[in-house]
Amino acid sequence: MERERGYWGCSAREICRANGFADRVEFIKGLSTRVDLPERVDVVVADQIGRFGFEAGLLDYFTDARKRFLKPGGVMIPSRVDLCVAPVECPEMRDQVEFWNNSSVGFNLRPARSLAVNTGYPVQLRAEHLLGDPVSAASLNLAAEIAAPLSFETSIVAKRTGSLHGIGGWFSAQLSDNVIMSNSPLAMHRINRMNVFFPINRPVELAKGDSVRIMMQIVPAELIVTWKVEVWGEAEKHQGQERPVKKAGFTHSTFQGMLVSREDLQKTQPHFIPKLSPWGEARRSVVNLCDGRKTLSEIEQETYRLHPELFPSLGKAAEFVAEVVTRYSV
Repeated sequence: MERERGYWGCSAREICRANGFADRVEFIKGLSTRVDLPERVDVVVADQIGRFGFEAGLLDYFTDARKRFLKPGGVMIPSRVDLCVAPVECPEMRDQVEFWNNSSVGFNLRPARSLAVNTGYPVQLRAEHLLGDPVSAASLNLAAEIAAPLSFETSIVAKRTGSLHGIGGWFSAQLSDNVIMSNSPLAMHRINRMNVFFPINRPVELAKGDSVRIMMQIVPAELIVTWKVEVWGEAEKHQGQERPVKKAGFTHSTFQGMLVSREDLQKTQPHFIPKLSPWGEARRSVVNLCDGRKTLSEIEQETYRLHPELFPSLGKAAEFVAEVVTRYSV
């Protein structure tokens, strides 16, 4: 499927033509979940994976394609996506979080730190950032129904001493029996895609042999990730029994890092009675004017006439109309 915007559709056509495939490829413009195919297909292939394996609509798009497009016994590429995690020592990302506590611009920016420490950051992790061996914590079989939210728990033993700054995340995608695509910092043929850094509230000094327990819950549709991290040291004797010592524990969530105002939250309540803003009214005008009879020029002029307070010129009205029409018209 072509993307709704950007240059990919044009480039794909030209590449097919340049390689002699123009007579064998049919392009259908539109979001895959909003188009229909004339027949079912043998293969569904897409790179809707994101940095940590789910963020780019992977589950929604593949679930829909499997149900509506794929023949029985057809192939999904990738067939499986694994979500991988590891404890990391990454001072540059730690500094990015602590910037809000150490601002030198003359203002107190500390309130913003609570958002910063509940945010997942794109980062290019390297092997030296890892404090322990990575673990494939969750495996998503794209040929089967996947229940949301996604949850997993794993423990990783520290392979060296260092400061635990957070958890690193990336993916490994199974393209065929012998082909894997991954943005892992340990991959021999790593693709050029960022990883994700999930910070913890304060650094924890790890000793070799300490255990880092990682618990995550992911709501893919809302892009919400909650991560809990516990650090356990070597066992100590207590009343004749050896018990591991808990050195630290943290809970974070991207939900707590969202810039959502109280007013916006109120609009999500079941009892809220919505009313269109002036811009919403303008969008409705454009949609109503797309009646299958009016030309684009007529729609632009009528929108400009109906909403003079929003558009300083006919040209600005035309830009607004174009955004609505290209998205919703056929």
